[in-house]
Amino acid sequence: MTLICAAELVEDIAQFVAFKRAMGHSYRRSELTLKSFQRAVEKRAGLQAKVPFDAVLHEWLSRNPHRQPVSVGLEFGVIRQLCLYRCRRDPTSFVPEQNWAPIKESTFLPYIFTQDQVVHLITAASAHDARHLCGGMLRMLLLILYCTGLRLGEAARLQLPDIDLEQQCFFVRESKGRSRIVPFLDDLAHELTDCLQLRRRILDATATIDPGTLLLRNSGQALSVEVASEAIRRLLRREGLKPTKGRKGPRPYEFRHAFAVHRLTAWYHEGADIHARLPWLSAYMGHVNVLGTQVYLRATPELMGLASDRFARHWRHANKMS
Repeated sequence: MTLICAAELVEDIAQFVAFKRAMGHSYRRSELTLKSFQRAVEKRAGLQAKVPFDAVLHEWLSRNPHRQPVSVGLEFGVIRQLCLYRCRRDPTSFVPEQNWAPIKESTFLPYIFTQDQVVHLITAASAHDARHLCGGMLRMLLLILYCTGLRLGEAARLQLPDIDLEQQCFFVRESKGRSRIVPFLDDLAHELTDCLQLRRRILDATATIDPGTLLLRNSGQALSVEVASEAIRRLLRREGLKPTKGRKGPRPYEFRHAFAVHRLTAWYHEGADIHARLPWLSAYMGHVNVLGTQVYLRATPELMGLASDRFARHWRHANKMS
């Protein structure tokens, strides 16, 4: 049995975070997770008293029964990395197995637009005329979300230097603690070229200093996530896909979900090995690990059969071997 005290954890966490950052990771979010666990140990036994590592970890992971399983899994993964780091110093130190965490199967199922609905919404966006956002900018936003699966905040924050039309890719900076390159196809490249002309017209008409972002409000200012989200919600309500009041119905995030499910469905019909392709999709979408991506396998009847016990066993085995 491995015993741990809060004071020892403070030192271990500091060394581990420094190691991660020396490897090029920002590790800000994970550092917060580690410090939350350290505070839980301190609250249980003070700074110097030692407690069983496995027991306090189980208590901490189980502290809120209503949390999403993916969230618990991500926290568990961070603590397990710390344990593996500690094991370099002390080979007998506690390292939990991948399937040890108290994680229940997620019941979350995203709303999935059909392809016809996506086409309809993108067409309808062109006619959008609001005080803060013109139709051309809303159309471009939806195209980016659906064609690349970017998060809403990632799309809104895209800077002009982050867009390479020649290589046809976005550089997404420091999202969820990491950066990534997101390729796109010819059709989106053409739309982006048109959008660059639109943003120049907006800036000329408003005599505004260029904020540097691809997407602009009618005022020439950078498009905020809040304005972008509200514009999409208004569009969904206007097209009858969302109730006029309340938060029920599809959300702006569903374009990202639609991208993932439609990509998986296409691979399914092509006869591709979805289990082998899932890590590709996970990396492309910026998920920390494949747990955040596998939920899409249950999103449609065509894919539901693939979310089997065989899949779970496959990934547990792969993680143990890594």
